[in-house]
Amino acid sequence: MTPWLTIVGIGEDGWEGLSAKARVSIEQAENIIGSTRTLTMLPALKATQHEWPQPFSAVIDQVTPMRGQHTVMLATGDPMNYGAARKILTFIPKEEVTIVPHLSAFSLAAARMGWSIPDCDSFTIHGRPAANLEAFIQPGARLLVLTEDETSIAEACRRLLARGFETSEVTVLENLGGAAEAVATFPANKIPERDWSPLNTLAIHCKAGSSAKIWSRVAGLPDEAFVHDGQITKREVRAVTLAALAPAPDQLLWDIGAGCGSVAIEWMRSTRGCEAIAIEQNADRCRMIATNADQLGTPRIKIVAGEAPDALNGLPQPHAVFIGGGVSVPGAFEAAWQALRPSGRLVANVVSIEGEMHLYDLQEKHGGDLVRISISKLEPVGKYRTLKPKMPVVQWRVAKP
Repeated sequence: MTPWLTIVGIGEDGWEGLSAKARVSIEQAENIIGSTRTLTMLPALKATQHEWPQPFSAVIDQVTPMRGQHTVMLATGDPMNYGAARKILTFIPKEEVTIVPHLSAFSLAAARMGWSIPDCDSFTIHGRPAANLEAFIQPGARLLVLTEDETSIAEACRRLLARGFETSEVTVLENLGGAAEAVATFPANKIPERDWSPLNTLAIHCKAGSSAKIWSRVAGLPDEAFVHDGQITKREVRAVTLAALAPAPDQLLWDIGAGCGSVAIEWMRSTRGCEAIAIEQNADRCRMIATNADQLGTPRIKIVAGEAPDALNGLPQPHAVFIGGGVSVPGAFEAAWQALRPSGRLVANVVSIEGEMHLYDLQEKHGGDLVRISISKLEPVGKYRTLKPKMPVVQWRVAKP
């Protein structure tokens, strides 16, 4: 089918800012879909106008009956940059869609700031938890952030202060590209008392204070970065575990016997789009996982309260599985192994003799590597010091054929 749907990006400069191609598409349209704000930017036209549905997921039912009619969707800025086009292309083939982008808020903000976009972390908290900021707060980082509304400004500053980045330079860019455009810069700990436009973008230059909590995105966060009750994969073992799990973009991890969620959270922090499901039967630890996910920037984590194998029923197929507790529970490994995708990785850690014996049997049957991880830490002994061994961990690493 030839393209019948055109997704047009429109900015605060409205009709005057549109390209000739975008104007022709709108003028020839039989249907135009947009928000109240974008529809009022248009001149009088013959097309039937439709407002975006609420919730947005209902757009499938709204648009599908228009197939074959010349239809235009109005999207803010660049429709492919955290815009509506991504959702539309999940149910309408690209061959049926033409996309005419406008300047994105990132492009406009970078131009106002004089920042090179490749040197920035660009992301959104529009329609997403503000906790997504946390993983990007790093010394010297420059962040371009699409916001939910005016409340996002105070929330971003609150999180910067809580992390000890109180002198970070925050710039609020309101109504970018329009007649009401305004730019204000201030330290995170001195947010002005004023009314902000709900249409704003944040540019944040992160500056670490003397008490800053600096949490690297490289695996092996200090144990004190997590709220836990002692049920945690310790820092050095966790770093080795993440290396064996080998996170890759957009892949899913099952963390079985998740404890405080440290492995699942570090998996999600490691690279773009990583998802994780934390399976934990203890209610208090489930709450710890939620707290840690908020403080460490992984609010998308899915927490399943229950014990394997029963709790695994119906979960989406994982690319990797970590069993930090319960590998000896009857049926737990078998259910995880069956669900694991071909070429997926499974890593299991044990500290007990019984657990070791079980891993020996599994390794003999399925192959893979068995590794003993021994860590010693400096501790005082009277007036002297010694490197005191910690409880060794036996780790099994195996890839599914």
